[in-house]
Amino acid sequence: MKVSIFDVAKKSGLSVVTVSRVINGAGTVRENNRQRVLQAMKELDYHPNAAARSLARGKTGVIGLAITTLNDTFFDAVVKEINERLAESGYFLALSISNDVFSSFENSLFQEDRVDGMMMLSPTNEEAYVKELQRKKMPFVLMDNQHMDKAVSSVIVDNFKGGYEATKHLIELGHTEIAHIRGPEPFMSSRERQRGYCQAMKDAGISDLWIEQGQFAVASGYEIAERWLQAGKKPTAVFAADDYVAFGIIDAFKNNGLQIPKDLSVVGYDDQIFAAEFRPKLTTVRQPSEKLGKAAVDELLRLIDGTAEGHQTVVLEPEIVVRETTARINS
Repeated sequence: MKVSIFDVAKKSGLSVVTVSRVINGAGTVRENNRQRVLQAMKELDYHPNAAARSLARGKTGVIGLAITTLNDTFFDAVVKEINERLAESGYFLALSISNDVFSSFENSLFQEDRVDGMMMLSPTNEEAYVKELQRKKMPFVLMDNQHMDKAVSSVIVDNFKGGYEATKHLIELGHTEIAHIRGPEPFMSSRERQRGYCQAMKDAGISDLWIEQGQFAVASGYEIAERWLQAGKKPTAVFAADDYVAFGIIDAFKNNGLQIPKDLSVVGYDDQIFAAEFRPKLTTVRQPSEKLGKAAVDELLRLIDGTAEGHQTVVLEPEIVVRETTARINS
């Protein structure tokens, strides 16, 4: 016999109205009641008709996500969290993967009658996104955005703190010749991580800064490290813009017969999946991918439901993860 909404109500011990509100993603349901309904649906293997659900609430039941690449395990983790959270609220996730900001809008999937809201993960031309979405009056949330704007809802990680803690860790190990290979423009994360590095050095009374311009790529770290080695001048420690840069540095040193961390301490950023799998295991700054995805979904659903009190910027805390690529300078 086919399971109905009445069976879910009976199983959860709640009213049919409450079950319907959970199915339709209403923001007026208490969290413990929502979890009871979701658990009952899972146990009964109940799957509400998507078309009927969308018709009932006058929405498509689809959320769009624009992203430049999935060739990144941090981005991948954020997208998976977003997908799971949306599914819990009865939404489907549609992806647009492109470096062209306007391709998301030219694709009919992302027109206002096709999605109920939009999310952008690390957009490189967010002004164009914001202008177009505001014109369409479509609810949207930015993640890892490049500009602070009180008129826009966004979720970011405190990259200043991440850069500060990474550099402080190296200083506490006795290093003073610390280089920072910064990330590219236009990323706010690049600017903030560098600012954190500079502040940590200043607070430690170290005036000689060593900043190199890099890209978020293995080749970038490798080329810069090779240049140091060929010039016969290298730092004792490096805070890299991200894990890819860090692994490029490590690869160059190992290929030249040097050892990590004996000859160089290295800190990365992001805590990509493979950071704990290569040897030596990478010391890095972990970004909270699950919290980032959850916070973005929660904010977008509040905007869609009309329960959000204006726009807000959610700032999440990074965490330094000490592994095997950093050591005391005299060890």
